[in-house]
Amino acid sequence: MVQAYDGLRSDLLASSTSLARTLAKNLFPVMLNDELWPAYEIIRAPLHSRPADDLTQPELIFALDRQQRIFVASRPDTVPMQADLRQFDAELARLADLIAATPAPQAAPVEFSGDHKLYVAVPISDDGERVGSLVIVHSKDRFLPRFRSIAWRGGMTGVLIVAILLPINWYWGQRMAVPLVKLARSIGDVAQGVSAHYPTLNYPYRDELGQLFEAYGVMVSSLHDKQLLEQEMIRSERLAAIGRLSAGLAHEINNPLAGMLVALDNFKLRGGHDERTLKTMAMIGRGLSQIRETVNAMLVEAKVKNREFGPQDIEDVHTLLMGEANKRSVSIHFDSDLSGPLALPANQVRQILMNLLLNALQAARASSVVRCTLRHAGQSLRIESENTGPALPAEVMSRLFEPFVRGRDGGNGLGLWIIYQIVSQLGGQIKAQSRENEVRFTIVLPIGEPT
Repeated sequence: MVQAYDGLRSDLLASSTSLARTLAKNLFPVMLNDELWPAYEIIRAPLHSRPADDLTQPELIFALDRQQRIFVASRPDTVPMQADLRQFDAELARLADLIAATPAPQAAPVEFSGDHKLYVAVPISDDGERVGSLVIVHSKDRFLPRFRSIAWRGGMTGVLIVAILLPINWYWGQRMAVPLVKLARSIGDVAQGVSAHYPTLNYPYRDELGQLFEAYGVMVSSLHDKQLLEQEMIRSERLAAIGRLSAGLAHEINNPLAGMLVALDNFKLRGGHDERTLKTMAMIGRGLSQIRETVNAMLVEAKVKNREFGPQDIEDVHTLLMGEANKRSVSIHFDSDLSGPLALPANQVRQILMNLLLNALQAARASSVVRCTLRHAGQSLRIESENTGPALPAEVMSRLFEPFVRGRDGGNGLGLWIIYQIVSQLGGQIKAQSRENEVRFTIVLPIGEPT
């Protein structure tokens, strides 16, 4: 209806503007010679030539002289000659003021807010000489029958469309909404671990929703396989811990260490301690932490056969390192071409990545980027780590992979030694390069059983 109104209004204005210019051109010599009857015939001619139901039919046409007085009107009984336009009503008074305030107006529509009339006013002039103005008046009420017809047809069409679409929509709603509700409940049960056996859902169609249910089935199968794998890994780790005294001993030492560190933290939180006591507690805490890190480093020798290294492990390492990266205002970027698992022990390779990138994050400057690249080439996996930071001294580079050699303040000197031990056990190679404002580590691991 809005489009219909705009279309009708545009057609009306175009028609009235063209008519007004034609009448104004014909009225100029008549008004210049003060010939009243020819002027009346000119403005009455358009009203007789159009059918009564024509929407562009004007309601009133009148010509004004230079003082905005009526020179001639199509309805002289209601708009008499020589009457001042301002004396009729407030709307026409505003129109007279608008015409008087515009020395040489172009043909333009005039519409006042809240009124029911539409005016088109043009000057009656030639060669710069103006003898008055021509005004064509239209009633907006003539649009109402057309709008009622449009509204009736639109309403009936809408009812017909709704009557057709409602059963179709109900069918598709039942076909799609009910299975989706069941799927949402099943996903919630899986997320909360309500059932030990993941539920399965059947959807007999091959549309987009069918693809969603198929993906859900793949996810359920993967989660089930993951559960079995985790259980197998737990059993394997327990057997390996029993068979290796060093690993068991290291765990036994770590347990009381953790308790002592927790007790020490609780003691500090109580408050009310003097400075000497706090210094003593801090020294004890640093000593216990050093013992724990040293014992953890010894766990490198406790080999456990585990699953193969794959892209998911890279995502896990990325997630685990985000906290440290955010704390140090450093960005970490991974670039990997791995498309599937490799015949490498996931635990050891993850430990290599964790220690390597933790060192890079702690050595990198604030607001810099740490980059890690993984490339699968033939029968080897190439890992590169790059970070901006101060170059390592020559004395540190010569003993970089020995235990307790610190390349920066705050380190314990065990991270790179752990990496070196694991790389050696896997039959790989590690190389370090230190340039101005850049430190790079390159690790090459053979895929498959080490020689």
